[in-house]
Amino acid sequence: MNKLTVRDIEVGGRRVLVRVDFNVPLSTTTGGITDDSRIQAAMPTIDYLISEGARVILCSHLGRPGGRVVEGMRLGGVARRLSELLRQEVIYAPDSIGAEVEEMATGIKAGEVMLLENLRFHAGEEENSPAYAAALARLADVYVDDAFATAHRSHASIVGVPNHLPAVAGLLLKKELNSLGRILEDPAQPFGVLLGGAKTSDKAAMLYNIMDKVNCVLIGGGMAATFLKASGYAVGLSQVKDDPKVPSELIAKAARNGVQLMLPDDVLVAAEDGTGVENVAAATIPADKKIVDIGWQAITGFTRVLERCRTVFWNGPMGIYEIDKYAEGTKAMARLIAGLNATTIIGGGSTAEIVIELKLADKMSFVSTGGGASLRFLSGEGLPGVDVILEKTPTGVNNE
Repeated sequence: MNKLTVRDIEVGGRRVLVRVDFNVPLSTTTGGITDDSRIQAAMPTIDYLISEGARVILCSHLGRPGGRVVEGMRLGGVARRLSELLRQEVIYAPDSIGAEVEEMATGIKAGEVMLLENLRFHAGEEENSPAYAAALARLADVYVDDAFATAHRSHASIVGVPNHLPAVAGLLLKKELNSLGRILEDPAQPFGVLLGGAKTSDKAAMLYNIMDKVNCVLIGGGMAATFLKASGYAVGLSQVKDDPKVPSELIAKAARNGVQLMLPDDVLVAAEDGTGVENVAAATIPADKKIVDIGWQAITGFTRVLERCRTVFWNGPMGIYEIDKYAEGTKAMARLIAGLNATTIIGGGSTAEIVIELKLADKMSFVSTGGGASLRFLSGEGLPGVDVILEKTPTGVNNE
């Protein structure tokens, strides 16, 4: 990664605005944090800044409040959890910008940490308002982006603030780019990609970009219906929303590149009301049922192929994971990948949530914090949040 990081600049005594991803899941009943892994992921950067005597100002979004204050999306609970992890009180600002917040930012001391209120309470955040970006920038002397999960967004706190402050990468962002970059540069062979989830279009650009690097692509989830239909199979009530040209082109490209593109031999199907669950061959899907998971033969076949791989990238569940009786295919793949003697990369989003829920994250080589960002990065497209970070010069110092 040819970008300056927080370790490349002087931060002692300086006000450092850090864009983190504290968009944590909350309990629908208590409102409490149900998984703090995104907070934990930012700890190396925060700990480093504290140890160097920086005056740390953290900013994040939470949910989709739509540019207005939503009480259930305040970051007070995050501030309390962060205080526990840091074993010091985190100053919790009542807003993300404004005279009061600027005064608080000026007053924080070396080694102290302040957390701004939800950025998306202001419409200017998602609109990339120059005025909002300038107001955020007034709080600090230096900007650090440590939120890979939002690096594909052109929001004020991501691409606007670097117009006013020198911008460097945090330690998590660096780790993300290096780990995913190895897939593009020099993956250990054989290299297998396991894809699921609903939409093929979300992953098509990535597949086009890495097709000359992979040995096999295995398709499950809603994507399986799309590819099965493109291959001439009837898929019953399974919804196929993608342009049929996309899977057909990917199938043709895989064949040209000598890549094994594997679809499930059998699938679990059910009626719309959840009744009549049965395991059927992919060639005999009933007209009145839809695919809800991969089948037992598919699990066995996928296992045999992935066991031979030395690099595995996984993004997307194999079925409707939220419903327990349709989750076995996903769970089986998670357990399998966790036990492989290979470099195993989990592509963020719901896939990361699944391996964390199953307590398998520490068995993987790397679990990305960004679903959309990781797919865009692997597609070869630039990430707006990374593009604005200062480049390293041959001496390792950038004087901009």
